[in-house]
Amino acid sequence: MTTRRFRKAYLAGEYALLFFGLASIYAVLLRGTSPIPFLLVLGLAVVTYLLRSSGFDRASLWRPRTLPSQAHSIAVLWCLAAVGLTVAVALLHPNLLFAFPREDPLIWALVMVLYPLLSVYPQELIFRGFVFHRYAPVFGEGTRMVAASAAAFGFVHIAFGSWISVAMTIVGGWIFATRYRRTQSLLTVSVEHALYGMLVFTVGLGQFFYHGAAEA
Repeated sequence: MTTRRFRKAYLAGEYALLFFGLASIYAVLLRGTSPIPFLLVLGLAVVTYLLRSSGFDRASLWRPRTLPSQAHSIAVLWCLAAVGLTVAVALLHPNLLFAFPREDPLIWALVMVLYPLLSVYPQELIFRGFVFHRYAPVFGEGTRMVAASAAAFGFVHIAFGSWISVAMTIVGGWIFATRYRRTQSLLTVSVEHALYGMLVFTVGLGQFFYHGAAEA
């Protein structure tokens, strides 16, 4: 086996272990534990790794100039999702519709502020910045990479103990990975990710993305 093929096989195994093996262990052993401390530590480790990696485009950690050009596309897609999710919750679980902001507005407001900072950007560092850079030799830079990023992002949400959270985040992961592939901007994709997360918590689906729900 050539060095190049060996490295490709090694990276493929590493990808599977990190995002499917360790995620499964976390779901079994640490179910109900808040993932935020792990996200922050992993996010810091990823930033350190990326900044020390040759060939990594450091501008992709921010690159704000891409946000204005993507704003219309992000807004249209988000509005469609907002209507769809609102109607779905209203029909299937009307008691949950806007329950969080109605019943606990202060905590809801706190989540709206802290969620993008403590959860979204670390996730984008890991599932877009790290995955796209580290595993390019395995998946390339096209559709296969988008699929790999979305699959990893979706599967780790098994920790919340619901197929709904996994299914929704696979779809979201595809959207975010496609956006990152297009813009190479973690800021832009983090804004989009934050909008969807805030929508989910507001419209009544937050129970599928809260660590306490997994324990229950």
